[in-house]
Amino acid sequence: MGNGAAMRVAPLGGWFADDLDLAAAQARFSAEVTHMHPDGIAGAVAVAIAAALAWQTGQSGASFSRSEFFAEIIARTPAGETRSGIETAASLPEEMWSHDAATRLGDGSRITSADTVPFCLWVAAGNMGDFTEGLWATVHVGGDIDTNCAIVGGILALAVGDDGLPSAWLTMREEMALTGL
Repeated sequence: MGNGAAMRVAPLGGWFADDLDLAAAQARFSAEVTHMHPDGIAGAVAVAIAAALAWQTGQSGASFSRSEFFAEIIARTPAGETRSGIETAASLPEEMWSHDAATRLGDGSRITSADTVPFCLWVAAGNMGDFTEGLWATVHVGGDIDTNCAIVGGILALAVGDDGLPSAWLTMREEMALTGL
């Protein structure tokens, strides 16, 4: 029921973005390798769908409403504690302070999908066009910061594309070592 499968699934959601049902199925397969608990799987499915929707938005330039975003995710996320948290996230106001949202939804401190994914989706939904602000809103609440930022960052990066990533941040990253390829 951990949050690891959700943390690493955003690229998969982007890859299968043209078919949300296929993205959900592939997220399930990817999660089952390490997270056989239904909530761990549900977290991966939810984040993959969010990432797919973000990719669709980034590619088309069209936006979708917050309610449409959550409706697509909820429709494909298996029932359980994670989906219940996502339903709560969908009902919270976008302008709510992120600390208050984390108090209601969780901040990842318990390292479970249900304690992590709903908050991350709430942040992503409110910052779909602003990668930097989305990550700052995530970092400020504390909790499992690296996992939360991986989830939110994975979703938002797909929405904003290369041009929406902060160039100063890109210049500070480590070089990728592609050996043996």
